[in-house]
Amino acid sequence: MTSRAVGAVWRVEWTKLGAQWKVRALLGACAAGPVAFVAAIRAQRSLPEDTLFGRGVAESGFATPLVVLGFAAIWILPVLTSAVGGDLFAADDRYGTWPTLLTRSCTRSEIFVGKLATALAFSSLAIAVLALSSLAAGVIGIGTQPLIDLSGTMRIEESALALVAGAWTSVLPAAWAFTAIAVFLSIATRSSAAGTGVPVVASLIMQLGTYIDGPELTRRLLLTSGFTAWRGLALEPRDLRPLVWSTVVSLAYFLVATGVAYRLLRRRERAG
Repeated sequence: MTSRAVGAVWRVEWTKLGAQWKVRALLGACAAGPVAFVAAIRAQRSLPEDTLFGRGVAESGFATPLVVLGFAAIWILPVLTSAVGGDLFAADDRYGTWPTLLTRSCTRSEIFVGKLATALAFSSLAIAVLALSSLAAGVIGIGTQPLIDLSGTMRIEESALALVAGAWTSVLPAAWAFTAIAVFLSIATRSSAAGTGVPVVASLIMQLGTYIDGPELTRRLLLTSGFTAWRGLALEPRDLRPLVWSTVVSLAYFLVATGVAYRLLRRRERAG
């Protein structure tokens, strides 16, 4: 495996993604959604008080990206992380281009790594666009007033910005794990619908599992715990234990999904 060959696969896959309306629509929605949210908040008196930082969304622009993150963790991040990963390999089966790929100079391993890296990069890009748009919409539309965190501590601009950055960065391990699962399903089922839809459904089921009164260890082993572990950063002093635990769990999911996906791909092609 060479980095040059992996890079070639990367460039080809990004060129293909750039031509897809679905990818453009997702990134456009990530950029425009927070702006519409802030506009709606300014146009009405009621606030999303039943969400974390919902009461402060009209008082500090730094609350906006945290409110958006809380909502995105349930409904948006699973979609963003599986939209590309769940289609990359299945699309080659659907269009019959996989045999053509195998005649190229790249090996199967290089194709797998290049496609996986593309899926992970898109997930990271989509989350970054959503985070930056949320921050910009909040700061421009509401202002840079101090943010009151979950402990009641007032955070000035630098501290509030660090909290926002840390919160959004903390969801990346879980997002990458969901991307790896989508890639695995794309290979296993050869179906874009399964590769994209099953991770979203699984995420919703895991989210429901967090509300069930069961063993604490079971809830911690749910991959979606990585989407809410950032709350420990909003405490004073910070509680990093949920974040560390969720990162380890996300890494385990990622390694298992990636390993099984690679073995399935190798076995399938040898059998063919």
